[in-house]
Amino acid sequence: MDGTRLLDAVEVARGALVEDGHEPGAHRQAVAEGEWAAAHYFDSDLPGYRGWQWCVVVAGAPGTDVVTVSEVVLLPGEGALLAPEWLPWSDRVAPGDLSVGDMLAAGPDDPRLVPNHIDTSTAVVPGVADEYPADGVEASAPDPEDLAEVAGALGLGRKRLLSREGRDAAAQRWYDGEHGPGAEMAVAAPFPCCTCGFYIPLSGALRVAFGACANEYSADAQVVSAEYGCGAHSDIVAPSGEGSPAYDAFDDGVLEIVAVGAGSGGESDAQS
Repeated sequence: MDGTRLLDAVEVARGALVEDGHEPGAHRQAVAEGEWAAAHYFDSDLPGYRGWQWCVVVAGAPGTDVVTVSEVVLLPGEGALLAPEWLPWSDRVAPGDLSVGDMLAAGPDDPRLVPNHIDTSTAVVPGVADEYPADGVEASAPDPEDLAEVAGALGLGRKRLLSREGRDAAAQRWYDGEHGPGAEMAVAAPFPCCTCGFYIPLSGALRVAFGACANEYSADAQVVSAEYGCGAHSDIVAPSGEGSPAYDAFDDGVLEIVAVGAGSGGESDAQS
């Protein structure tokens, strides 16, 4: 058998579709799939599968003219209606998706976190808990509150800590966000947050660049850039008089009453 016989086996391919319970449309093309196989494509009128087509693969063997059907499959053609590319849930989750009761686990290889191998049950403050005076008498144990403060600052007791990559990503996100120096509010502000009495600097490596706002009339409880600013800065001077923060009060007592000449038709004088 030669490849031409397989390419000409249109009715064999169509018969396989009919026998399988389908109603194929027009035959579109036949494509050789090697020396002993060919694929035949037919239009499909299945509801919901616009642009798809049936593909029937036929095959032969040396020394025989028998054509056999290897496979029947529905494939998308040019302009076919396709589902969106599948994404794993971890790539579909977006900021703001988390709601009450939802659980969102950080993966074991999450680059934002690094393992913390220190156990607080054996944590000590170096140079304090193990100090012994010269006479051999054991020194007093450190104050539990002091130990807890040091342990908290070092991240002791947490299985994982923020990695440098996670910290840098958060800093960039905050800097570029609605409370960064490029925000419209910050551009119009007279003073930056770092000089405001309501500004509470963060601790650790982010202390210089970020803090929390404690002004209930501004970005209350939000992380703001030290270069951010708003009109509620602690050094803003209130305007004189009894007007609004932007304008002084308007005194309508300065209006001058003037007479308007009589109009046509003998109308009486009017005042304004």
